[in-house]
Amino acid sequence: MAYFDEQQKETSEVLQLVSFFIGSEEFGIDILYVQEINRMSQVTKVPNAPDFVNGVINLRGRVIPVIDLRLKFGMPKKEPDKNTRIIVMEVSGKTVGFIVDSVNEVLRIPKNVTEAPPSLAMGINSEYIKAVGKLEDRLLILIDLEKILSKVENVQLKNVMEPKND
Repeated sequence: MAYFDEQQKETSEVLQLVSFFIGSEEFGIDILYVQEINRMSQVTKVPNAPDFVNGVINLRGRVIPVIDLRLKFGMPKKEPDKNTRIIVMEVSGKTVGFIVDSVNEVLRIPKNVTEAPPSLAMGINSEYIKAVGKLEDRLLILIDLEKILSKVENVQLKNVMEPKND
């Protein structure tokens, strides 16, 4: 009987995700990482920041780096519009804002409708991709936020936040 209960629990595990668009691709991130979702605001450019860092924003007195996911994923830059959002998340112990084209919805999907991404089929660097969710009418690319920044990029981001005093 205990085996059945374990099996039942395994198949009924649910992922809570925030879905968003970059271009025509829909992505999902674990809602536990998300602190808030804001309209696009004034981003202050930072000299010598890596290309993918759009700049920093002041969020209630905290200076937060903002990363343009389009650039991070090797997509062309796009001017912000009324749908552009900054998703503020906690990633690897840092609060970071990610610019996305639009936020779609909060959804719950059973874990058993996800599978590992096909190795060559993805246009963006597949190391960021945790899984692909197969929903009734669409595919949802689940991003592994812990892998979205390489070790080098984490150091670059830290340098943006804590410039060296020369």
